[in-house]
Amino acid sequence: MDRDKRGRGGGGRGMRRKHGGEDRDVRLSKSMSYALRHGANKMGLHMGTDGFLFVEELLAHPQFHPYSVEDVEKVVATNDKQRFKLRSHPEDGRLQIRANQGHSVQVGDLELKPVLTGSPDCPAEAVHGSYLSKWSSIQHQGLSRMKRTHIHLASGLPGEDGVISGMRKDCDLAVFIDVPKALADGIEFFRSENDVLLTAGDAEGKLLPKYFSRALRLRPTRSILPLQ
Repeated sequence: MDRDKRGRGGGGRGMRRKHGGEDRDVRLSKSMSYALRHGANKMGLHMGTDGFLFVEELLAHPQFHPYSVEDVEKVVATNDKQRFKLRSHPEDGRLQIRANQGHSVQVGDLELKPVLTGSPDCPAEAVHGSYLSKWSSIQHQGLSRMKRTHIHLASGLPGEDGVISGMRKDCDLAVFIDVPKALADGIEFFRSENDVLLTAGDAEGKLLPKYFSRALRLRPTRSILPLQ
């Protein structure tokens, strides 16, 4: 990247840290998430089949003019859910970035590791975070990947040992999935680089209620919810 572009980005670090109550790094993280998961084509960005795009191209877009390479590197390094991955392009060494999961656009190779029945990393349960307002629908119709390519599942509840990602912090509903039972029915599961479990569900993009092992209300106090 030339010095002029880097200079504009560097100048952005002198801006007020807060704007509209939201931290500048949080705004950058959200903008990166949208571009890398959903909006690259609409924004005119050229994403590879592996989900990577060049950081210099991202920063050349008007939405990212206030930011620098250093800003991007900081957000990637400090993101508590490890949503992003940086790498040097294998041929020319130019810096690239991608989202580890959460895409609504088709990405061919996210380096996902298949979860196999009986393997040491096959969990007995995985948990999907949602909201109590949606429980009635989930209880009867199951979980849906909706417009995304996968349903996201965590290996445990937020705060448990080793659990860094897989659900939003404000979720007040946890739906536990019997992973071996779903695998036995031919539903595939994968593990992303930041340890999120991903599944496309069945042919309709769903995990049906028959795969639910339990459900918890998370707030204001934890309590078990009836599955039927």
